[in-house]
Amino acid sequence: MNVLGIIASAVAALFITVVLAKGVRRTALRSGIGREPGARPSRAGVVRRLGGATVVIGVGAAAAAGSALGAAGDGGRAVTGLLAGAGIVAALGLVHEVRPLGVPLRMAVQTAAATLAVCLAGLSPVAGVLAVMWIVLVTQAFALLDTSDGALATVGAVTAAGLLACAAVDGRSGPALLPAALLAGLIGFLLHNWHPARIRPGASASLFTGFVLASSGALIHAAAPPERAAWAALPVLATVALADTALVLASRRRASRPLLQDGGDHITHRLRRIRVTVPGTAVVLGLWAGAAVTIGTLVYAGVLHPALALVPPVGSALAVLALLRIPAYVAPPRTGTRRPAPGTPAPAAPPKPAPAAAEPARTPAGRPTVPPPPTGRPAVGVTADRS
Repeated sequence: MNVLGIIASAVAALFITVVLAKGVRRTALRSGIGREPGARPSRAGVVRRLGGATVVIGVGAAAAAGSALGAAGDGGRAVTGLLAGAGIVAALGLVHEVRPLGVPLRMAVQTAAATLAVCLAGLSPVAGVLAVMWIVLVTQAFALLDTSDGALATVGAVTAAGLLACAAVDGRSGPALLPAALLAGLIGFLLHNWHPARIRPGASASLFTGFVLASSGALIHAAAPPERAAWAALPVLATVALADTALVLASRRRASRPLLQDGGDHITHRLRRIRVTVPGTAVVLGLWAGAAVTIGTLVYAGVLHPALALVPPVGSALAVLALLRIPAYVAPPRTGTRRPAPGTPAPAAPPKPAPAAAEPARTPAGRPTVPPPPTGRPAVGVTADRS
């Protein structure tokens, strides 16, 4: 395992991401890009799509340079395929932010990118089909995590650390290069994405992160020795992202809402409804992911029995059931009147308003006439002498 080459690639990814993120933030603030008409610049992120591009460029450039210099060892071809597929989905996310694309087109592009990565990784046909399905599923699940400051970067960094540990157990440079670069790049991005976020990942970095993590897991699984319980350990690393997707689908199904329509029904939204702060939400998700990653890594290393890999999914399922009890949708106000039940007396009619007093008569000049004197004699032709 080329430890020095992997460390150098990670340091390069960290440096490039931090520098680019800082430059994007300053440039956007100076030019006023991302401001609403007549509003001041938002502290929560100035340019969403450019923020995500910093992760893509930093991680992609560092990993490509490391692979070209031999840091990937004999897995350079597989790393090239992963980078090519990740670049395709990142470009897809960038285009989607500028001009929203349909779901069938996005799924087709993601499937093509996953197929390219799997073919260059040299997997068997059956394993390749399963890997493509897994990559598309996890990529889309991580794309849904960008709902709060620091959430995606925290969960992605913890998951990348678990994949790096699994690759280090086998001493393989190829599967370890991309997780190491992604871990460093997300840490550098988190410096600007922590609450209050100055930039956001957007669809570009979200899809890129999910694709790199899923395809790296498939590559580690394909290169794992037979004695490793990779089939049980590696899926556990994506527990948080899959739990969030399951929560969203179940919640919208129960509420008879469109499954593909955005809404405030993710894990982050529900934690905020029970008074968890934005940084606290990122910490909770990081701890949740850390517990799953720790168990999965220990199962992969043979320290724990493979049956214990069921603990994170079962715990996450219980957490999803508990989160479903937190209301996520605000009921619209009822404007119609309810019809009374049979036999119920009709409500009393509201009292009629008192008739308004008649306006006093006015002269042709527009002045009010003087009321009759108390004696009852008419005051014909007499007007009020008030200015």
